[in-house]
Parts: sequence; C-alpha cells; structure tokens
Amino acid sequence: MLHWIRGFNLFILLLFGGCYLYQVMFVFICWFSRKKSCEARKLCRYAVLICARNEAQVIGALLESIHRQTYPAHLIDVYVAADNCTDNTAQVAREHRAFVVERFDRVQVGKGYALNYLFSRIEAMKGLEAYDGYMVFDADNVLDEHYIEEMNKVFSNGYPVVTSYRNSKNYGANWISAGYALWFLRESRYLNGARMICGTSCAISGTGFLVSSEIIRENNGWKHHLLTEDIEFSTESMIRGRVIGYCESAVLYDEQPEEFGASWNQRLRWSKGFYQVLGRYGKELVKGIAKRRSFQCYDMLMTLAPATLLTLATVFINGIVGAAGLLWGHPDWTAATVEAIGGSLLGIYLSLLFFGTVTTITEWRQIHCPARKKLLYVFTFPIFIFTYIPIAVEALFKKVTWVPIRHTVVKSVGEIRGRADSY
Repeated sequence: MLHWIRGFNLFILLLFGGCYLYQVMFVFICWFSRKKSCEARKLCRYAVLICARNEAQVIGALLESIHRQTYPAHLIDVYVAADNCTDNTAQVAREHRAFVVERFDRVQVGKGYALNYLFSRIEAMKGLEAYDGYMVFDADNVLDEHYIEEMNKVFSNGYPVVTSYRNSKNYGANWISAGYALWFLRESRYLNGARMICGTSCAISGTGFLVSSEIIRENNGWKHHLLTEDIEFSTESMIRGRVIGYCESAVLYDEQPEEFGASWNQRLRWSKGFYQVLGRYGKELVKGIAKRRSFQCYDMLMTLAPATLLTLATVFINGIVGAAGLLWGHPDWTAATVEAIGGSLLGIYLSLLFFGTVTTITEWRQIHCPARKKLLYVFTFPIFIFTYIPIAVEALFKKVTWVPIRHTVVKSVGEIRGRADSY
C-alpha cells in the first residue's frame, strides 16, 4: 500500500509539473529574449466600446483618459451602452462626449449581450466597416495617454486581435485587490509577453482589447455569451488558428474588488464560465493538439483545466487512505498521506510564491503602492489563489448568473502614478 500511495502522489506531481512546466519556461523566455517591437504601418480608425451598468461614479474618468489620448482624436469614436442602468450613467457619458445607447433587457443579461447590442446599433447607423477595429473597456478603467497609439502599432502590423498590459488602480488597498492585480500583472508580463515573443497566441482578459472589424462582421456582431465571454472568444480564436497579439506598452488601470464577498461572487462566475468554455470547446482544443500539434490549443486547454479540482481530489484521496490507515491499524499509511498532502500544498504555495516574487521584482515600478505592501502581498498572493479551491467546488454545483461589481475608485493616471512616486 505504501508503494501505491507514493506512486500515486509521484504520478500527480509529474502530471502537474509536466503540464505547467512551460509556464516556468515562459519566465526565462521573457528574461532572456528580445521583445518584439512594432512601428505603426498606418493610422487606423477605431470605435471605443464601453458597457456600463450603474457606473456613473467611475465612467467619467475613463472617458477623460480617452479624450487625453495622443492618438488623433478624429480617428476615435466613443460608444457607451448604458445597460439596465438605474442611475445617471447615460447622462455622465453624454456629458463626456460619448455616443450613448440605453438598453433595458432583464433576460439577456451580461456584457456579451450589451456588446452585441452596441455592434447592432453601429451597423445600423454607419456599418461595421466604418471602423478598422473596436476597442473594448470596462467603465472602471483608465488609460495611459499613449494607449491607443501603442495598440495601433501592433494592430496595424496584422494582428486581428490585440490585448494590453493590465495594471491596477487600487493594488495597495488590501490582500484581495493585490491578489487580483498581481495575477493580472503576471498574466501580462509572463504569459502574454512570452506568447508574443514565441509567436503563439495570447489571450484577452476581460477588458483592454482590440478586435478587427473583419472578425465582428464575420461573427455578425458579438456572439459570445457564456459567463466568461472573453475566454470563450480567445478559445474559439485559437481553435480557428488566429494569433492574438499583445502590446506591453499599452497600459490600462483596472479596479479590483476589495471585499471578500464581492471577490467570491466574481470568481465564482469566472470559475463557472471556465467550466462552460471547457465543456463547449474542450473537444476541439484536444483535436487541435492532436491533429495540428497546436501549442496555442494546448496552452488554452491548460488555462481552462480545473487544476484546483485535481488538487482537491488528490487531497481527498490521500485523506481517505490516511483515515483508513488509522482505522485499520496502519499508521505508516497515515504518515505517508499526511506527508503527501503537506508536500503537495507546500509545493503549490512555493510555485505561486515564485511567480509572485518574480512578477513583483520585475514590475516593481509598475506597482503603485508602498514598498512594505509590495513585499507583504507577495506572501499573501498564494493564499488568495488557494481560495479558488472552494470557489471551484461551489461552481461545479451552483447555478451562477452574472452579477455586477460595484466600482468606486476614481483616480486619474496621474494620481495613480503620482502617489506611487511620493512613497
């Protein structure tokens, strides 16, 4: 039995290590490889799309940051979908010179439906071909003044979809907001950054991305309506062989939840959405790996794979064997399973600590909070990720619907950076 216990846990260790080793390699690729640089081949015309539900408090700052862009203003039009709003979001958006459409639909709820509604209105008014590309933001974002200029450099070099560098407005609020922010910084620098260097597809992440009008016309609008429409879009793109680009020099600042309850609900939706995407597209991803030897399909499959559930299942199986050892008089079984569980959790903690430490060191100047908090949140980052385990379990059994997250942090880019410079 001891041989079985050790063999089982060694197999799980090798499985995890083998599946995700490439993400460790990504770190070294980013360190030692030259980043791709692009120069604008032309100035494209863009529509900026913002879906907002009761975002009157924060949407003005985003719109102001768009109006301050270094990119020619006559090539940018801004559209806001005031989606099922009960506040004055529409009024604030109009005051900031956005074209506003109000939508009231209690059945088709969510960002994907609001996006599709915006596209249908643009098609009716101007035609989707009026723009070369469409940029999508959340109402709580603010943009670096060079954002659109930098995105245009990558887009005009032939990438049909481009994602950007996602930073945080409230990194230093607490361990929850820092956990989110550090994950997105790591995703930007060491996942999408490495993918861009390697020439494989990146993935969009909720906000701050650009899609060509050809794709929108081909899809007849925005057809992705699962709980994580961004991951669904990325997955379908990779299956179809599209390569999503990444622009590290295009920086947006996003607000992260600070309360654990709001964080739980948001990540519950994300977890459920990942299951939905895996269920709908998993077979096609496997086919892409097997038939086309597609690394980007493999990469996305590993992104969707419920690794937290495999971890929990391993702990559960070891726990049963350990309990059986106590009941049947085999303390060596119990000792072996306790050692395995402890070693597994420690290994995961240390791997997350590695990614958090590396990201914090390399992105130090981009993290806008006091140094003591930067260091503290390196150690709380793995704990934040561990809280995904019960969330992933609940998402398996609970019916999850889209619930809006309240945003209250109003800062300009100058305020975010200025405060950091004063520490």
